[in-house]
This record gives sequence, C-alpha cells and structure tokens, in this order.
Amino acid sequence: MQIDQLSVTLSALAHPIRRDMLARLAAGDASVTELAEPHDMSLAAISKHLKVLEGAGLISRGKDAQWRPCHLEAGPLSAVLAWVEDYRSFWERNADSLGDYLKTIQTGSTSSKTSTRNLKRKAP
Repeated sequence: MQIDQLSVTLSALAHPIRRDMLARLAAGDASVTELAEPHDMSLAAISKHLKVLEGAGLISRGKDAQWRPCHLEAGPLSAVLAWVEDYRSFWERNADSLGDYLKTIQTGSTSSKTSTRNLKRKAP
C-alpha cells in the first residue's frame, strides 16, 4: 500500500513537539540543541522527532563545519493548505447559517421584549 505525501505530512504534524519545532524553524535555521532547549526530553528523543520531520520533507539539515543547522522546508505544507482550503466553503456556509440563526434569535428576543413593554404600558 502506497502512502501519499499528504498523509505523511499530516502524520508528522500530529505531534505538538514537532509542530513547535517547525514554528521555531519558521523564524530561521536552528541547531538540534536549540530545538531541544524548550523541551524536557533527551537529545535522542529530539533526534527521532527531527527524523520524522525530515522523512516528511518538512526539514532539511545542512552542514556548516561542526554546525548542522535544521532548515524549514515548507513545500509539503502547501498540500495541507490545499486540502484544508477544500473545506473552506463548507465552514463559510456553516458560519453564514449560524449568523442567520443568531440574527433570528436576536430579532425574536427583541420583538418579545418590545411586545412585553407594550403590554406593560397598556396595563391600567
């Protein structure tokens, strides 16, 4: 069974530590040590997360003397964006329906309050 790139990318994005690493790399290249710093885990565990990101094509690792910076590769994220965009019209329709419903409720409650006030004024 062949696994598509979108599934690999979404799987890599499923873990919050990996999403945090990508957010950090969006600000610029970073070393493994810099990526590990905010997390309470071993460098071996961090390395496993980086291998998942690298396998999904979300990061690349350079080589600059002793420093091996990690670099964000945002290309695979475009497939995620395209997939999510397919659902935009669905959510917009639901938001519009909710907005219409809320207007109906507000108008209905305003009418009820107005009717109640009018009744109180007519009372002797």
